[in-house]
Amino acid sequence: MADKPTVGFIGLGIMGKPMALNVLKAGFPLVVHNRSRGPVEELVAAGAEDGSSPKGVAQRAEIILMCLPNSPDVQLVVEGPDGVFEGISPGKVIVDMSTISPVVARDLAAKAEKLGADMLDAPVSGGDIGARQGTLSIMVGGKREVFEQVLPVFQAMGKNIVYIGEAGAGQVTKACNQIVVALTIEAISEALVLAAKAGVDPAKVREALLGGFAQSRILDVHGQRLLDRNFQPGFKTRLHYKDLKIALETGRTYGVPLPVTGLVHEFYGALMATDKAELDHSALATLIEQMAGTEVRRAT
Repeated sequence: MADKPTVGFIGLGIMGKPMALNVLKAGFPLVVHNRSRGPVEELVAAGAEDGSSPKGVAQRAEIILMCLPNSPDVQLVVEGPDGVFEGISPGKVIVDMSTISPVVARDLAAKAEKLGADMLDAPVSGGDIGARQGTLSIMVGGKREVFEQVLPVFQAMGKNIVYIGEAGAGQVTKACNQIVVALTIEAISEALVLAAKAGVDPAKVREALLGGFAQSRILDVHGQRLLDRNFQPGFKTRLHYKDLKIALETGRTYGVPLPVTGLVHEFYGALMATDKAELDHSALATLIEQMAGTEVRRAT
């Protein structure tokens, strides 16, 4: 059996660090880099190698994974000084697992191809829980043969791994995902706030809805967050605000109106203006609570 390829991982945040740990646990030699040193030291203690820079990671690894906040961050890490492109060589694969603009994803893939390398866009869904448990949904754009090559690495991090299509297709899919998640969080917020203001136990309302056609993973997890008043981030408000901006820009690019997405994007903007940018995106409910003059809590 052939030795497993060396994998690089750049971006060890809330999502990236557990994802990288799962790659390491699956037996892949791992080289890592992160802007802050703490997560790098933690991964090195677990058996990874310190790549020192994006260039250093690209020089040492055959498959280079990235999990970064936004399009400009990815562009800087890939194209900037000491970036991935400076350390890349023909035959290597770059995999961007961030959520960025499909236009940027396609541009970087074309530039990578000119250098003799391949690039996949492979954004994820499942939050920090999915990242820790290795159960992420991974939606992949790029060449199918390259997807097949990287699939064993994806399987270390996720369970629902879907090849979508050519470069950028993964990012379009993630934009669609973020629309559904945001609008569902907003709907659940309105429903449970209505229940609370009407004097009905929102915990029992959630329980009833979970048994019917309104059931969803978001109602299960984030409905519970509301009841527990737990807004410690699994996925931060500012990141979902950014993702909806990407979705709206993509809609404009392809001539698709996204009116309710635009409204929820404004709600997230209002939430950020109240110093809640670092809270979990389920904290959107606190905005509805503020407007309604009530709070979602279990009946005592």
